[in-house]
Amino acid sequence: MRLMFWRKRELDQQKLKEAYFTASQGQLIRARFKGNKTSMVAAWALTIMILTGLFAPFLSPYAPDISGRDKEYENGPPQIPKFWDENGFSWRPFIYATERKRSFETNFRWVITQNRDERRYLQYFVKDWEYSLLDIEWDLPGDTFDVNVQMFTWDRHLFGVDKGGIHIFGTDGTGKDIYSRTLHAIYTSLAVGTLGVLISFVLALIIGGVAGYFGGWIDSVLQMITDAIRTVPPIPLFMALAAFMPDEWSSETRFFFIATILGLIGWPTLARRIRTHLLTERAQEYVLAAQLSGASASHIIRRHLLPSFTSYIIVDLMITFPYVVRSETALSFIGLGLTDPVNSLGSLMQNVSKADVLLNYQWYFIPVIFFIAFVLAFVFVGDGLRDAADPYSKTKK
Repeated sequence: MRLMFWRKRELDQQKLKEAYFTASQGQLIRARFKGNKTSMVAAWALTIMILTGLFAPFLSPYAPDISGRDKEYENGPPQIPKFWDENGFSWRPFIYATERKRSFETNFRWVITQNRDERRYLQYFVKDWEYSLLDIEWDLPGDTFDVNVQMFTWDRHLFGVDKGGIHIFGTDGTGKDIYSRTLHAIYTSLAVGTLGVLISFVLALIIGGVAGYFGGWIDSVLQMITDAIRTVPPIPLFMALAAFMPDEWSSETRFFFIATILGLIGWPTLARRIRTHLLTERAQEYVLAAQLSGASASHIIRRHLLPSFTSYIIVDLMITFPYVVRSETALSFIGLGLTDPVNSLGSLMQNVSKADVLLNYQWYFIPVIFFIAFVLAFVFVGDGLRDAADPYSKTKK
């Protein structure tokens, strides 16, 4: 029996070695990435946040851009559903009815109190405001590039209450639901990051690839342009652009404009590194063989040179994405980016620096927690992908 056990173990090890040496590059990257526990946890967290942002309208009980959605619960604290209290147990989660009043004890400030004798039970798949899961509406200057796409229109939401409202993250000073605004802000940050990274990635591949492959005067001209873009300070640039943007521009137009500008100023770093790599690799024998075979310059760059730089491009994209989101958040925080009624993480963080919020309305900081988790998840996933895509990285045996 012992001999059979060791024989089976040797066969299993041999199969694992054969699978390793015959695996494709994608299979090897997935296997290495799964071995990084930190990156796997970050990947799951990132996946949950992305799905949350994509299905934000369905998960949100209320429309995030309606001011005064709940006038009786302005600046209200988070309402956490319960299953039991001093009045007994309930199979259905519930919250308490609330009252908003002024009193001498609170210096005549509005105070919200709970009525623990009146329960409001949660309901699922409730009917409320109508939305579209695929809703793309860009009202750009002119009529040529206007886009209006609405698909999967529905009026059902995951949860609600049988009477009144529920605000699990609380409300702001105008009665807007912070939970709904946070979910939609994640979607906006994803959209801004995707558009900005896509623009910067395409420009970096084209400019860096051409400069590194051809060299000479082409490289000199492109490097002059790259250095000029790198020297542009972002904050004064956006201050000038904020003054340039007309007041009649819609929120979608401002979103498209800011995402495009972030992409146009975010490509020089990746372009310089692609250029450096191609300057080194273009003298290799496999490039010479491709040239002698009659391959075009674009084919050599696309099929031979850039794939050898895959690990860095992957990690740069993953790092650039939270950088673009952070840039939009910072600009919106200082009033130069997206503003109401657009729900972005930056616009939600505009009120957290007020003294009144720090002392009395701490739930305004909940979007900050999501922003930190969002950025850290991208960073850890990027590090894991970099190590997984690098064939010379150290792996445990």
